[in-house]
Amino acid sequence: MSAQAVAQAASDLGAALGERTHVLVSPGDDADIAFVSRDVTGLSTKHEVLPHTQAFHDAMRNAPSLRWVHAHSAGADRPVYGELRARGVEVTTSSGANAGVVVQTALAGVLMLARQFPQLMAAQRAHAWSPLVGSGLPRDLAGQTAVIVGWGPIGQGLGALLAALGLRVVSVRGSEAAAAAPAHESFSYEQLHTVLPRADWLLLACPLSERTRGLVDAAALALMPAGARLVNVSRGEVVDEAALVDALRNGALSGSYLDVFAHEPLPAGSPLWNLPNVIVTPHTAGHSDGNEARVATMFLDNLRRWVRGEQLLNRVA
Repeated sequence: MSAQAVAQAASDLGAALGERTHVLVSPGDDADIAFVSRDVTGLSTKHEVLPHTQAFHDAMRNAPSLRWVHAHSAGADRPVYGELRARGVEVTTSSGANAGVVVQTALAGVLMLARQFPQLMAAQRAHAWSPLVGSGLPRDLAGQTAVIVGWGPIGQGLGALLAALGLRVVSVRGSEAAAAAPAHESFSYEQLHTVLPRADWLLLACPLSERTRGLVDAAALALMPAGARLVNVSRGEVVDEAALVDALRNGALSGSYLDVFAHEPLPAGSPLWNLPNVIVTPHTAGHSDGNEARVATMFLDNLRRWVRGEQLLNRVA
């Protein structure tokens, strides 16, 4: 644990451990449990790891007694977690901690695209009075079809809000056991192409895995109807980014909201920055001031389970 995480969880840490003898160690010392809190990751990405984060990652790599790592993130696709799992270390995530915030952000992306905010904000910067009545009226959202890839806490929350706005929801899921059977149409990842011709909206909220990596490629994008839009709050590698740029440039897609990218930070030379029909945010869809406490609660809950020898929650399979 970082010094900041220890200070924030000091009283609850003792309660979770009960009478079990324990020692809090600094990075560089051997340990059997590690908690990777948000302050450890900081501004690092999985593609560009800053020195402070690298030191913590190296400490975990060099801790021979390490048996369990809890990550503040919902996913565990950073290379260090794969390395640790390969040597038998259990890894758990904080899946669900920021789901509500991500849902709100994804919905904001949908609404901004649907109401043509990129066009309106460009007009604002140009000091141009450009009512939509003169440039093509937006379609009503009610009656459109939203295909949501990933039916975890984010997908389900987003589906409920979109349904409330009158959209038809279709889910694409990794497993029939992932959630209670929805009342709407539901398909597997491998069946995505069968529903894309109906997808006015393709919303990506799935984890990155071998089944989802490159799932939305040029062939998939070509199946979507004219005027369709894409929202990605999952992982950049789910989409063929070059194919997405082509689809946005040639009008096959009318717009996109992207919070995640094939390489992060998004390179300054990426065409995505300047496309007029794209909203770009720097992997911040899940950030809020309440996340830290929710993640700490998840870690402490799992710590109690660890002490009692029970199965941990949010285990990475």
